[in-house]
Amino acid sequence: MDIHENARTTPRSRMVMIERLEAGWTVAAVASAQGVDGRTVRKWRDRFRLEGVAGLADRSSRPHSSPSRLDREAEGGIEALRRRRLSGPAIARQLGRPVSTVGKVLRRLGLGRLKALDPAVPVVRYERERPGELIHIDTKKLGRIDDVGHRITGNRARQSSKRGKGWGTGWEALHVAIDDASRLAYTEILPDEKKTSATAFLLRALVFFERHGVRVERVMTDNGSAYKSHVFRAALAARGIRHKRTRPYTPRTNGKAERFIQTSLREWIYATPFETSSRRTAAMPAWLCDYNTRRPHTALGGRPPISKLADNLRDNDT
Repeated sequence: MDIHENARTTPRSRMVMIERLEAGWTVAAVASAQGVDGRTVRKWRDRFRLEGVAGLADRSSRPHSSPSRLDREAEGGIEALRRRRLSGPAIARQLGRPVSTVGKVLRRLGLGRLKALDPAVPVVRYERERPGELIHIDTKKLGRIDDVGHRITGNRARQSSKRGKGWGTGWEALHVAIDDASRLAYTEILPDEKKTSATAFLLRALVFFERHGVRVERVMTDNGSAYKSHVFRAALAARGIRHKRTRPYTPRTNGKAERFIQTSLREWIYATPFETSSRRTAAMPAWLCDYNTRRPHTALGGRPPISKLADNLRDNDT
């Protein structure tokens, strides 16, 4: 049980009371030394005599009896209606009980939210066998900066007024591409997330992967307008690359790109108090190189992504 941060006594200090009493101290002397009332000292002395050391532990504040609490049959009726997906007020009207009572029962049963009735979605993890089988592409909108931001200083004053047009204000977009098998990644910061920028990023990403000996077979994106555009799809078709899109409202399907974006935010974008967007962009190549060649990756057994490419080359040679 957690102990309140302002608690005057703890199991250890209560034991000190007992030790002092056994050493011949008076109740008044112990109370004065430990800053408590004499009744408190006598209470723990009596509990220790009855229960020993176990009696010095904190007890639950729950009352011994709750005569106004609903019996199990009544709670079962509330649960049955909840499992028919009725709301709390609807259950209260049907059973003629206060909404507050129904709410307490539902929370006690763990059914305070309707989503508790739905079975948990199984986590399906997958990993392609060889580099290039699947490349995940995604974007993340970033606020342009002309000063150290609120994530570093904690000061949100005038934050919303800095989202206009012009350099140092407004938005720009982080575009990422990550290989499913090796986790080898490529990133750029571009002015926007539109189809022209997305397609240009795709072509440069393909060159990056080819330079590392990775022949891209499939590309997975979400259902953003840039990725559904004719120009983006034509760029993939011209290179014989299959385009896979995530199911609507299931961003976890593209989870490796989402996870890489979070890593970028934590270890690069917000790791240093950059004063301008240009300095943040200038720091990207060094961080990306470290990620690909030196940073240990949990999914790769603590090795960097580049090591998976070396393994793949050895397998092909044999």
